[in-house]
Amino acid sequence: MTESSRQTERANRLLLAALRAPETLPDWSLEDWDLLLRVARRTRLIGRLEAQLAALDRLDAIPERAANHLRSARNLVQHRHTLLTWELNRILWATEGLEVPIIALKGVAYVLAELPAARGRFFADLDLLVPHADIPTIETRLLERGWMRLPINPYDDRYYRVWMHEIPPLRHRERENEIDIHHRLLPRTSRLSFDPAPLFEHTRPVADSRARVLAPHDMVLHALVHLFLEGDPQEGLRLRDLVDVADLLDHFGREPGFWEGLAPRAEAFGLGRPLYYGVRFAQRLLECEIPQPVIEASEHWAPIRPLRVLMDHLVPLAILPGHPDHPLRRAALARWLLYVRAHWLRMPPWLLVRHIVYKAWLRVRGVPKRVELTPQDLKRL
Repeated sequence: MTESSRQTERANRLLLAALRAPETLPDWSLEDWDLLLRVARRTRLIGRLEAQLAALDRLDAIPERAANHLRSARNLVQHRHTLLTWELNRILWATEGLEVPIIALKGVAYVLAELPAARGRFFADLDLLVPHADIPTIETRLLERGWMRLPINPYDDRYYRVWMHEIPPLRHRERENEIDIHHRLLPRTSRLSFDPAPLFEHTRPVADSRARVLAPHDMVLHALVHLFLEGDPQEGLRLRDLVDVADLLDHFGREPGFWEGLAPRAEAFGLGRPLYYGVRFAQRLLECEIPQPVIEASEHWAPIRPLRVLMDHLVPLAILPGHPDHPLRRAALARWLLYVRAHWLRMPPWLLVRHIVYKAWLRVRGVPKRVELTPQDLKRL
């Protein structure tokens, strides 16, 4: 084993041990803490470590310098929670009187519903889900009330509106918080795309807000979609998203009927494969406790053995951070391969090739080609 491999294994082992058994952290050496803080910050899980230790009332038992880093992370996380829950409040104010359901997604949803997944959870923007038919109404109202479109070339604007599951991001002129308004959970071109109407039929209210959140099964499935179908060529799969999945499964698993309904809901939406991978890696990497019948049900969507073996190799390489000073080429390759996989699932081959070629041509030209969005475009797909 090379030195880089040894250091990578050590860094990953420390981070997983901290997430699985935070009660052991007071016994760690300063050297271990130094590396843990670096990889936790890299994966945006440093706030999570603080929340775990605070819940155990053991922050004062770790080295003071480490505790200071964790408290700083806590302050940043709380600041983001305040900013973006207030942004949601302002959006609800701006859309008052509109008969449009507004569903909070991901981080803000966890905060609103007071879920364990919100503990130490850093999120950079606000994600909302509204019916596709109401997108023009919502967008127009927000543009009138202080939000603005970000600079974007006409081709990318069309890419969002015709092919994707969301419109281009909006940002408030004064607060500069960014919001993503979705009308479905997957791009319309995705091989796994499904009718989002049932999502709205099963949403749940939250206290003291007109916003709603997804039902438990749907919230888990959305977290899985975000994890396995949103690959990043640099960051790879995001470990914090897998932590979300494990938290949601642990929390909702205590509700009567949750486990029995999870696989049927995944099957109804055609999301059995993401559920299979989520169950497999939440259990393997985070030791998430999942009932055996659910594991067996998810294995119905397992890929053929060669692909299963390949994913068992690629996913840990792509999702775990490794050592900051000893990057592995094979980890970078794994991240790139899973990024390609995500795009392969997002678009049919002909459209993917067309998109890549056109984007490359735009970069060569250095200027965007003007593309007009027509009513016929909006009826496609």
